[in-house]
Amino acid sequence: MLNAVRAGLGLGDAYTATLERIRAQEGGKPKLAMAALMWICHSERPLLVDELCHALAVEIGSTHFSNDNVPGTETLLNCCQGLVAVDKEASTFRLAHHTLREYLSTHPNFFPGVHSVIAETCLTYLNSDQAKVLPAKPQPDLSSMPFLKYCSRYWGTHAKRQLSDCAVLLAMELLDQYENHVASNALFEQILDRYDFPEVGAPSQFGGLHCASFFGIVDVMAAFLGMSDCDVNQGDSAGMAPLGWAVRGGQEAAVELLLRQEAVDPNKPDNVGRTPLLWAATGGHESAVGLLLGRQDVNPDEPDNEGTTPLFLAAITGHESVVKQLLRRQDVNPDKPDNKGMTPLLWATFKGPESVVRQLLDRQDVNPNRPDDRGMTPLSWAAYKGHDSVVKQLLCRQDVNPDKPDNEGRTPLSFAAIRGHESVVKQLLGRQNVSPDKPDNEGRTPLLWATAKGHEPVVKQLLEQEDVDPAKADNHGSTPLIEAAACGYDRVVKQPLDRVDVNPNSPDNDGHTPL
Repeated sequence: MLNAVRAGLGLGDAYTATLERIRAQEGGKPKLAMAALMWICHSERPLLVDELCHALAVEIGSTHFSNDNVPGTETLLNCCQGLVAVDKEASTFRLAHHTLREYLSTHPNFFPGVHSVIAETCLTYLNSDQAKVLPAKPQPDLSSMPFLKYCSRYWGTHAKRQLSDCAVLLAMELLDQYENHVASNALFEQILDRYDFPEVGAPSQFGGLHCASFFGIVDVMAAFLGMSDCDVNQGDSAGMAPLGWAVRGGQEAAVELLLRQEAVDPNKPDNVGRTPLLWAATGGHESAVGLLLGRQDVNPDEPDNEGTTPLFLAAITGHESVVKQLLRRQDVNPDKPDNKGMTPLLWATFKGPESVVRQLLDRQDVNPNRPDDRGMTPLSWAAYKGHDSVVKQLLCRQDVNPDKPDNEGRTPLSFAAIRGHESVVKQLLGRQNVSPDKPDNEGRTPLLWATAKGHEPVVKQLLEQEDVDPAKADNHGSTPLIEAAACGYDRVVKQPLDRVDVNPNSPDNDGHTPL
């Protein structure tokens, strides 16, 4: 192919010529090469060498996987005529050039029904006799079936995009005994890692309806829900019911289907106390939030085990539209603290989504000065994180105390000085009701903190204040000059030394002098 490009052909012409050579090969080589290109182009992640070779060996619908069908790497590369290469560092197959993917995407007739074909292949692999005999728990050695993890995690992703009648039948065969299948634990462990769940015990208890709901495959879900023994509220070992998984994945049609079930409990919490509404708010899934808030049996202010409410989680994650949905409800307390005393506003000022902060500050029932259990106010958190615009919003409020200390006596100015947020320091120093020399419980002033951290611009700002004592010592006798010298901040040391009111030989309580 590269020779053709050098000879003057464009990339498109070179790809066309190479594909013609592929089709002209004898026997099953053309089919093998095109199947390899299909997988490499449309898999959800790069396939390892062994994974792709096993994928190409699957005979859709067969109950037996034959290792005799697995092609060798060199055979596969030769069939592809230079269009495919092996990334030796990652041990994955890749296209020879990124433009090949673009070229193939403009010719959809090359891979008709691609996602249904991939789904059928994955399901056939999972339904094979070799997969069925593997133990579900503990996780078995999968070296003999290297394609199993990909199939377990992504068959449903492909089926959701294109679902054939064949795929439905194969899916029902798999999911009918899913809890005892190795694929159940393989998928469950992967998605627990993705969603950062706390560790759960075995077995997974992740059943067929859980799986179909996670992927949002409504046709398969409907088939399950039609079974007389289907428990729509069954929890897995993480405590998640099918509705929780559908909501967590933002599967709107699946959520609608489950909420239409008479027996469904839309408030059922998982093991950490998170309800479907909490998960919807966390993920910013507006449609799911709307569907759940439309239910009279859903508590919109139900907290999890840590005291975090749906509004709290929407504020943390910065989902402005979900915050707006929840604030419309009269039965939502916008100032409700969690178990550590953190309110939605406190978390929003910590995370910094300006639009969410604005919505919360517009509420008369939100206290903009309310501290957490450590005594830190919204302004302290915003100053600590350096969120300039949020600090500005809070300082515009007449009911915000810009000098309120936390339990350790640190003010917003102290926090800004500690972190070296120059623009926040400037805003706070512009306020007459902010004391620029106010010490904390250890006697450390904003200047002492700034010098100790080596924040030269902040030190300069503070030394320009008339009511800042450049030699003020903390409870241990340490001065800004001693701190800067001890840490080796030469440029910072120079600033206090330039002051006539600073004694360069003044010791701390242990007799240590700056120089």
